[in-house]
Amino acid sequence: MVQRPTAWERARRVDREDPVVSWAASLGIAGLALFLRLWDLGSPKKFEFDETYYAKDAWSLVNHGYVRQYVEEANDKILDGTTTGIWKDDPSLIVHPEAGKWLIALGEKAFGMDPFGWRISAVIAGTLMVLVMCRLGRRLTGSTLLGCTAGLLLSLDGLQFVLSRLALLDIFLALFMLLGVTCMVADRDWYRARLARLQPDPVADAASWGPVRGLLVRPWLLTSGVFWGLAVGTKWTALFPLAAFGVMAWLWSAGARRSFGVRRPVLRSAVADGLPAFVSVVVLGGLVYTATWTGWLVHADEYEDAFSSTQYTRYSGDGACDGKKFVDPNPNDDRWPTARQDDASGLGEVVQSLRSLANYHQDVYTFHSHFLSCSDHSYASKPSGWLLINKPVSVAVQLDIPPGEQGCEAVEGSDCLRQVILIGTPTIWWAGILALLYAVGMWLGARDWRFGVVVVGAASTWLPWLRYDDRPIFYFYAVATLPFLVLGLTLAIGKLIGPSRVPSSRRTIGVIVSGTFVVATMLNFAWFWPVLNYDLLTHTEWLDRIWFSRWI
Repeated sequence: MVQRPTAWERARRVDREDPVVSWAASLGIAGLALFLRLWDLGSPKKFEFDETYYAKDAWSLVNHGYVRQYVEEANDKILDGTTTGIWKDDPSLIVHPEAGKWLIALGEKAFGMDPFGWRISAVIAGTLMVLVMCRLGRRLTGSTLLGCTAGLLLSLDGLQFVLSRLALLDIFLALFMLLGVTCMVADRDWYRARLARLQPDPVADAASWGPVRGLLVRPWLLTSGVFWGLAVGTKWTALFPLAAFGVMAWLWSAGARRSFGVRRPVLRSAVADGLPAFVSVVVLGGLVYTATWTGWLVHADEYEDAFSSTQYTRYSGDGACDGKKFVDPNPNDDRWPTARQDDASGLGEVVQSLRSLANYHQDVYTFHSHFLSCSDHSYASKPSGWLLINKPVSVAVQLDIPPGEQGCEAVEGSDCLRQVILIGTPTIWWAGILALLYAVGMWLGARDWRFGVVVVGAASTWLPWLRYDDRPIFYFYAVATLPFLVLGLTLAIGKLIGPSRVPSSRRTIGVIVSGTFVVATMLNFAWFWPVLNYDLLTHTEWLDRIWFSRWI
């Protein structure tokens, strides 16, 4: 009978795999992802979907310090190479924080205001996601091969691929969230190793809390707080997984104390670990989040003048979409309080600007929670069907390309087209559903904490959207859920192959099944490549890739 390792032995586990080989393999997978995402990045030479907002907002941020409104013909002028005489002096309403737009702005500053310039930052973010996935997968499984498998699967997903080539915010959100979770998982290992050093003998005193002072400062949690602040500073939806994994970090700490003999560890850990962790993650994250609004805060007076009496401060309606509207019956009385005050100076000006930002947040929240409720969009989809890929989003299309033009070789009476679709690789998403169900069973039944990362991550990034399914929301928001589906698949592959490296029938069957799945995913990604990369297709070739009528 094999004896289970003690808590001290598990906490002090030795990594038996060569770190040089591990990092080289991870960087190799990331390099492949970078190559694919850089391929023909400037095509199509147009604003794809919401790039029309974020690319121009980013340029305004880096050149004017805050987001300004622009003239109606701005898109055409920018694509012709003109960047002057486009932006007005008035600030523009922005309904998402600024962190992601600043990153887009860095690419525009380095490479210019053109499709390559406003997309390159997304390429880097998408590639870094693949690298981080390799490292997180390796940490969870202890296997370089499985870690690289996780990174490879992520790199071969169509949704992640296309978002890595668009100036939208979601790829930055997904990256920062994945980094935040990765740091929390690393903190779990660090915490247990530190606890083993501070508590070499089992806790014998029933009243003992175990070590406290030596665990107050947790470097990985501090790093996590920075990334969570950037995630929320990209989109507020990061608040849900932040809260979920904050609870997980506390429970992981309590579990560590229990394994070392501490009684009533959940309550004691809430004080000894939970309060310092709250400061490390939430308070530090809040400071980072506020810092992402620096451009807004520096120009708070412009926003006070433009929006303090015109935003959506009141909401009326009888519960039906007809007749619902935002009203401001008395603008002079309903202005932000700071807009009616004289400008302060020094620290008072900072406080005044922060109060204006708080009022602006309230208005933006009203916009998201009410104003969009009665609107519609042809590509909107119900979040309940996201994991099934219920409604992909077409972000660019060129129709009616006649035979003989652009290399079109369609038969007589037909023509060609080009399209970019935000669609996941079906093998990953559909198998991911099974992996997610398996993860629930392994977490609750086998009490394997690693599957808890999968379940909590998927639930906190997906289920909250069910509350907002009465407003236009889009399938590509699920890119934040994708890393956890990939982790679920990777852990399932690890269980299928088994921990032993000794040849056996189980291992052989596991390798064959797992290898077949990975190869099938590669082929599936290659099949959808033309509609991910704006390649020329005949209508017949295009229909071969549009498997369901709801995908149109």
